[in-house]
Amino acid sequence: MSGIVLSASVRQNLLSLQSTADLLSTTQGRLATGKKVNSALDNPTNFFTAAGLDSRAGDINNLLDGIGNGVQVLQAANNGITEIQKLIDSAKSIANQVLQLPVGYDSKSTIQTPINPGATSDNLLGTAEQLDNTFTGQVAKNQKSPAVAITGATLLSGVSGDDAIATSFNVNDTITVNGQSLTFKASGATGDNEINIGDSVQDLLDKIDTLSGGSGSTVNPAPTAPATTPAAGTIALHTGTSSDLTITSSNTSALAALGIGTSVSVKRAEGNTALGGPPALTLDIAATNPSSKATHITFGKASGQVSTLAQLNAALAPNNLQAVIDPAGFMTITTANDAASSTIGAISGTAADTGNLFAGLTPTDPVQNFASQSSRSGLIAQYNNIIDQITTMSQDASFNGVNLLGGDQLKLVFNETGKSTLNIQGTTLTPAGLGLGKLAPGADFLDNSSANNLLAQLNVSSSILRSQASSLGSNLSIVQIRQEFAKNLINVLQTGSANLTLADTNEEAANSQALSTRQSIAVSALALANQSQQSVLKLLQ
Repeated sequence: MSGIVLSASVRQNLLSLQSTADLLSTTQGRLATGKKVNSALDNPTNFFTAAGLDSRAGDINNLLDGIGNGVQVLQAANNGITEIQKLIDSAKSIANQVLQLPVGYDSKSTIQTPINPGATSDNLLGTAEQLDNTFTGQVAKNQKSPAVAITGATLLSGVSGDDAIATSFNVNDTITVNGQSLTFKASGATGDNEINIGDSVQDLLDKIDTLSGGSGSTVNPAPTAPATTPAAGTIALHTGTSSDLTITSSNTSALAALGIGTSVSVKRAEGNTALGGPPALTLDIAATNPSSKATHITFGKASGQVSTLAQLNAALAPNNLQAVIDPAGFMTITTANDAASSTIGAISGTAADTGNLFAGLTPTDPVQNFASQSSRSGLIAQYNNIIDQITTMSQDASFNGVNLLGGDQLKLVFNETGKSTLNIQGTTLTPAGLGLGKLAPGADFLDNSSANNLLAQLNVSSSILRSQASSLGSNLSIVQIRQEFAKNLINVLQTGSANLTLADTNEEAANSQALSTRQSIAVSALALANQSQQSVLKLLQ
C-alpha cells in the first residue's frame, strides 16, 4: 500500500519471508502430488515428453486386451485339435476292431485250374511231355572194294567184298537194348530177342525199335541235295516216348562198325509242360478292387518268370490274391482276406487260351457271413457317430466369434500405429477337411481292405491335425511373446515418464523441513526489525 512506509530492513525481511513461503508452497505441492512437474509451466520439455510417453503406454495397454483375446482364440483352437485327435484315435480303434473280426464271408472268390500233372509248390510248370528223340551216328561203310556207305540191306556178317558191315557180328554175340538182350544166331532166329547173323542192318534196327518201344529207326539214304544232312550211310535211331534209349554189345567192334560207337545212350526229348511253353505262357488278372494292382505273370524258369508257388504268391499279392496247389496238381487262386468282398478280376493271357490250363475259368462270387457282417454294420454306426462329433467339435472351438478350426482369420495388432500385425489363417478341420466321410452299411467294412484304406486315411488326418497344431503352437508362442513384450514396453514407457515428472519425496521432505526453519527465522528477523519503531511508540505514549 502506497500510504505505508516500511524501513529497508523490514522490507528486506518481508521479501525473504515471501520467497520462503513460495518455496514452501511449491515443495508442499510436490509432496502432495508426488510430481515435480505438474504442468507445462514447471518444465515444458519434461511435461510434454512425459505426456507423449504416457499416451503411447496407454495406447499399447489398450491393445493388450485384443492380444489377450487372440491368445484365447488360439488356445480354444488348440484344445479343439487335441480333442479331435482323440476322436480320430477312437475311429482308428474301430477300424482295428474290424481287422480283428472273422472274415465276413463264408467263401471268397475263387478260380481252380484242371490238374497239372507233376505240378508241385516247387515246380508249378508241371511235368514235361516226353517226346521221341533221334540219335544219328557216323557214316558207316561196307566191305566192298572200294567201300561204300551201308544201306538198310547191308548184312550184319560177311567177308571182304560183300555188302556187309566192316566188322561182322558172330554167333552168340549179344546186343542189350534198354536192359533186354538180343542174341545173334547162325540161323533160325525166332522172337524179338533173337536175330540171325545173316540178317540185314534194317532187320537189326527193327529189332532194336521193338525192344526200345521206338519206331522208324533206319539207315539214312543219300541226301537229295549236296552238302545236306544227314549223310548217306548214317544210322538214325529213335528213342520212342516210353523210355530213354541205351544200347551196349558184347561185340563193341561190330557195334562201332554200324557208326553208332561202342555204346549208345540217348534221352527222350522233352515237350511242353502245362505252363512252361515254349513259347512262355502269360497270365493276366485284372485288378480285384480299386486298391489292388492288376497281375501280369510270365511262366517259366528264366529271370523274372514264375515257376514256384512262392514266386506266384509274390506276384499275386499286390492284387490281393493268393494261391495254393494240392498234391493232385489242382491250383486254386482266391482273394485274400483284405479283399474278401471282391471278385477276382477278368482272366486273360496266353495261359487262358483254348487248350491251356487257365482256359475258360470264371471266378466264383464271394458268399457273405451274416453274423460277421452284422458286427461290421454295428461298427459302422459307431464310426459315423464319431464323424458327427468331429463336425460339432470343429464348430464349437471358437472364442469371441473367431473359430480357427472353421477357416476364420485372426488378425492381431501389436503397436499403436497398426503397422505391426500378425494374420493367422485358420483351417477347416471338419471331417471333409480331414478327408473323412461317413461309411455306408453294406458297402463299407465288408472286408479288411476297406478297414485298411480307412486306417490309411485316418493316419493322413492325424498328420493334418499335427501340422495344424504345430502351426497354432508356433503362432501362440509368437503372440505370447508379443504380449509379454507389450507389457514390458508399457512399463518402460511409464518408468521413463515418471523419471521426467516424479519428485524425489525424500528430497522434497528435507526441503520442506529446511524451508519451515527458514520461515521461522525470517519471522523472528522481521520482529527484530520492527523493535526500533516500537521504541518510538513508547516515547509517544
